[in-house]
Amino acid sequence: MPRPTPPAKEKPTPSPLGAHAEGVTMREVALRAGVSISTVSNVLTGKRERMKTETFERVSAAIAQLSYAPNLLARELKTGFVPIIGLIVPSVANPFWGAFASCMEHEARQRGCHVMLCNSERDVGRELEYAQAMLSRGIRGLILGSSPLSFDHLVGLTERGLKIVAFDRSAQETDLLDMDSVRFDNINGARLAVNHLLGLGHRRIAFVSGPTISCNRIDRLEGFRLAMREAGLEPPASHVWLRNSGSQGGDDDGTEIGRQAALSMLREPDRPTACFAINDQTALGIYSGARELGLHIPHELSVMGFDNISLCRVVDPEVTTIRQPLPELMHEALNLLFGRLDGSLKGPARHLILQPDLVLRGSTAALA
Repeated sequence: MPRPTPPAKEKPTPSPLGAHAEGVTMREVALRAGVSISTVSNVLTGKRERMKTETFERVSAAIAQLSYAPNLLARELKTGFVPIIGLIVPSVANPFWGAFASCMEHEARQRGCHVMLCNSERDVGRELEYAQAMLSRGIRGLILGSSPLSFDHLVGLTERGLKIVAFDRSAQETDLLDMDSVRFDNINGARLAVNHLLGLGHRRIAFVSGPTISCNRIDRLEGFRLAMREAGLEPPASHVWLRNSGSQGGDDDGTEIGRQAALSMLREPDRPTACFAINDQTALGIYSGARELGLHIPHELSVMGFDNISLCRVVDPEVTTIRQPLPELMHEALNLLFGRLDGSLKGPARHLILQPDLVLRGSTAALA
């Protein structure tokens, strides 16, 4: 008697990710794109400086067609660190730092990394706590955005292998660490802002800030004083406002700082005719205080900001400000950090400086 024919095996349903999606290797991507494995690696880690656009697009297409994703666990086991970048900022309550974090996350994702974000309120103890936690979890790269007066609290962590790039901080003579940095020229940015106001005929120009507890704030104050001295002017102490409204660093209450400064200074007989704010958030607070007093911007008071956050465009009049080029700053910062992490960047610390741009809008006008 003939044996029954066994039922035919059902063919597996093809994966919607492609035939080899679950086991695609970097070698397969390289073969599909007709390039070397190192070229694929360079695309994944954002190293495009010398790569032709056509090559980049061909590799990117191959990655998409094969649904390739880097094996992050394998990379972690091989290198000893996780594909995560640390980011410490003062406070994302300030829209500038929110935009900063978003820009960095976008740039890091292009390089196959995620971002761990922490808010320090410019408290060095909290910064140390966060940085220690990152290092203990395998994170080896950190962007530090708080512009502290000293790096002393981080010396031990760098000796244990933590790579740090400082953002928006000029090197100090007392630094124990010669740390890579990417910064905006805050002194020249402040001079550009004040010279704009001087060019409009203003002489009673106020400077409004929270406490100058960071290097970038100190540089902006220095730029303000330098521009005023170059014009033969010395602002009275009452026109230099360096106070907070409750928080330690003033990053989360800049609007209230600006409002309180305006309510105080603009009631004086020799009130300023123009205010230069440490940042745009503080400038918006000056708007609030001026309007409480019934003053019109810009005809009775010119207001100058710094940073060029998106909120500058949604008030009336729009805020004249100094632009910080965040995409360019983040690109350079991560180039330095990845260079240190993969060993392609060696030698002394690198210090990159980007120059300011004046963004003219409606909040400044010629002195009546």
